[in-house]
Amino acid sequence: MQIAVAATPEVAIPTLELIRSNGKNLAAVITQPDRPAGRGLSLKQSPVAIWAKNHGIPVHKPKSQEELAEIAKRFDLVITIAFGMIVKEETLKLPKYGFINLHFSLLPRWRGAAPVQRAIEAGDAVTGVTVFKLDRGMDTGPIYRQSAIDLDGSSTSESLLNRLADLGAASVLETIDAITAGEVPRMQESYGATRANKLSKEEARIDWSLPAELIERKVRAFYPNPGSWTTFRGSVMKIEKVDIHTGQPSSPGCLSAVNRELFVSCGKGLLKISRLQPAGKQVMSASDWLNGAQLKENERFE
Repeated sequence: MQIAVAATPEVAIPTLELIRSNGKNLAAVITQPDRPAGRGLSLKQSPVAIWAKNHGIPVHKPKSQEELAEIAKRFDLVITIAFGMIVKEETLKLPKYGFINLHFSLLPRWRGAAPVQRAIEAGDAVTGVTVFKLDRGMDTGPIYRQSAIDLDGSSTSESLLNRLADLGAASVLETIDAITAGEVPRMQESYGATRANKLSKEEARIDWSLPAELIERKVRAFYPNPGSWTTFRGSVMKIEKVDIHTGQPSSPGCLSAVNRELFVSCGKGLLKISRLQPAGKQVMSASDWLNGAQLKENERFE
């Protein structure tokens, strides 16, 4: 079976490694074109492109649906993992076994662009991965494999995605064998479907009138991108790590410092700020920030 993997970010690399190390015919990688990055805006390859180059695997970087279709028809199976391009229905039919996708949720829950972030934000107790056959819908295709894990109260989007990337690699490998054996995927239910909308910078602004528990989840869900933020003395302040704290809050957003620890009042409860990033500065501990901030009475995050 001639296999191509269509992916862009680093989260796809565990799957690429496992396919290659298990003797499957990873014939090519399809990824996004090089993009300007950094201060000089020089063109930068995707992590998947760099991986493929280092392992001597051909790389394709289609700039259009037409180019993607020409590439896809050369292979028996295309596996997509956060590829970054919607694939037209007619293109999905070109490979012998079509396209399959590794999705980082237990479908039909969290269909869409940000399933890991939304699962943390919602306080889900369980999440996982789904490998399914792509169809014309948004993450609606029939399912080959699912694998679940418990969600603890400390996961960030970054740490959870790393766990799911490893879990998903094994599920993709099982699916390749299942397809080879002629297994038919089961239809996906619509009951319980939820939408994992893409995150926005404005949505990442913290509303301190919310309960501390909800804000804490949001900070973890939005780390590292786009990053939860607030304002202090008119400047943006990124909030990187918080912990729920017992105590009596005052008005939402109001700051207090006790024994060089920083606390902020919420609509219900208190949060202790552990790490933050003032505008134009590096990430620092809240205690280091307090040394320079010289908090005044009744100052607040807005």
